[in-house]
Amino acid sequence: MYNKKHWNYSHCIADPRFPSSHYYHHTEPIPHNAHLSFQDAATHLLFDTTGHHVTTEKGFRMTRANVAVREGRWFWECRITRGIVTTKKGEQTRNNGHVRIGFSRREATLDAPVGFDAYSYGIRDKLGQKVHMSRPKAFFSAGEEIQEGDVVGLEIYLPSEHIQRKVLAGQYNPVVDSHDEEPAPDTPAGNIVRDRIPIRFKAQMLYEKIAYHTTKELEDLMNPSPSSGAGGPAQAPNPNHAVPALRTLPGSYIKAYKNGVLVGTAFEDLLCFMPPAAKPHSQPGVREGLDDGMLGYYPSVSVFRGGAVEVNFGPKFWYPPPGHEGDKNPPSGPAADEDEVDMIRSDGETSLAPNSGLPAGPVWPPSLSKVRPMQQRYVEQIAEDVIWDIIDEITYWVQDGCRIIDFTTKDEAEKRVGGAAGAVAREEIKELVQDD
Repeated sequence: MYNKKHWNYSHCIADPRFPSSHYYHHTEPIPHNAHLSFQDAATHLLFDTTGHHVTTEKGFRMTRANVAVREGRWFWECRITRGIVTTKKGEQTRNNGHVRIGFSRREATLDAPVGFDAYSYGIRDKLGQKVHMSRPKAFFSAGEEIQEGDVVGLEIYLPSEHIQRKVLAGQYNPVVDSHDEEPAPDTPAGNIVRDRIPIRFKAQMLYEKIAYHTTKELEDLMNPSPSSGAGGPAQAPNPNHAVPALRTLPGSYIKAYKNGVLVGTAFEDLLCFMPPAAKPHSQPGVREGLDDGMLGYYPSVSVFRGGAVEVNFGPKFWYPPPGHEGDKNPPSGPAADEDEVDMIRSDGETSLAPNSGLPAGPVWPPSLSKVRPMQQRYVEQIAEDVIWDIIDEITYWVQDGCRIIDFTTKDEAEKRVGGAAGAVAREEIKELVQDD
């Protein structure tokens, strides 16, 4: 996903088999696995071809992963390949750069470290501090830092979308609503609407969609002396706050591990990320209050002047978290995805299918309380894209009067759509190319 001003761009591809006038669908660029996004990243970042290593020679720059967490319990880890070097006595011998790792939302700025604003939560290598809204707080033991060679694992838990929507609708009651309550199988998945149009950019097709912007309430929250607003300045963010942007997800947390040892819970009660807590930029024709399916908390990394990291989204981890079964020290590169790995449920009923990241047994979906690798979330996200592409296809087919429209040739397009209509559709994309 690319970011440019108030717009986001993602790859799409033409499919003549689509029976509607809107015959494009989402496509995922290589590599086809969970990795740091080459597009959803600040400038001056340097990646390897796998998207698992990143560094920079500039000041702090951030990149997000190509997969987002929306609900459940997920884990990933990060190895510091270049950073602070200290002696056994804790004396710093040299500084090869800095890194911060954590989670961020779509609205978080990329030209700053993780934890810079209210939209991201980060762990800082210097002093092992946790950072949110640029406010570092002690987290690791006194005198302990994250240095070269260390592996930091991050575990996030978000309540079910069912509970999240109760919070955002102002209907959450902590007395009767449990944060780990899961919806019935037939509960609707939510109001996912993907308002986007295909455009041509530098010989490739992209979907253009409106970006979500920062809100005044969260910018004001960063102010040491916030102004009075709904609920008053003294009211801290909570699940029942009068302002949707300041509502939090009950039971949510981010835990941190260092070299396989649990350091502790760095953050709790994370801020809500779905509408109306998130709002798109005001543009003609943009509908507010709709979720495009890509909102959530993204694994994020920021590097500073030579700092470098290697990420691991599973399914095999260097230091597996509790509840995860798998070999330590997995191979690097594409071979890492070729082995099998088991993810043990509390009932012991199922395991992951090889190469897919999905359970092969009869129990699906897995419990939200069981820790899962981010690679599995990537597979789920692809499946969601396919489902919503089918829904979009049906929607446009109905709007076309349930007629099959063939754009494989210009003559057929004009004949089926009605004279010049097909030519107009093609001309719109051509004009976008010329304007670019």
